[in-house]
Amino acid sequence: MADTAYLKQQIVNLNDIKKLKKRDSIFTKIADQYGNPPNWKRDQGFVSLCRIILEQQVSLMAAKAHFIKLNSYLKGISPRKILKLTDKEMLECQISRQKAIYLRELASAVIDKRIIFNRMENQDALETKKQLTGIKGIGDWTYDIYLMFCLQKKDIFPFGDIAIINTIKELYSLKTLEEIKILAENWKPYRSLAAYFFWHYYLRKRNR
Repeated sequence: MADTAYLKQQIVNLNDIKKLKKRDSIFTKIADQYGNPPNWKRDQGFVSLCRIILEQQVSLMAAKAHFIKLNSYLKGISPRKILKLTDKEMLECQISRQKAIYLRELASAVIDKRIIFNRMENQDALETKKQLTGIKGIGDWTYDIYLMFCLQKKDIFPFGDIAIINTIKELYSLKTLEEIKILAENWKPYRSLAAYFFWHYYLRKRNR
């Protein structure tokens, strides 16, 4: 039998789904059409955050290919290995110059202990945001995705995610980000779950 306490910590769990559906019938419609979303989860730490950085402003397929190539070349990603890579080696791994800078900045922050990942789970979200977004290349979207996927924080909403914003515009016939922000207030404290539903809809509709 699954550990009940563990399931409650997940973004996607039946109790929260029931509560979210009561707040907004759109989630019932999505579930009826495509089922409930999977509980996307990644390990906490440096490797996952590197992957999220690689996913900035590119398709998930392209980012995955770049991540696999980098991981294979290094035989396992670590801060010290990232810092040893030359610009040429980064490019050979299909890492752009800009993202190479971001990965090195993150690696340096970990080595200098400006970031300590195993403290973040129980840390105040604002403190975590201050630490992460203080690193070049980590903005709100990257912070949001890390908190959702790696820390399983339940009330995060990535307003910078184009796929989610376009999906909401489609489903609700909304036009502006301000309208979407007002709408999202209805989903508190389950906004991460709402985001998972919209990603699920977006991917399944496109057979991904």
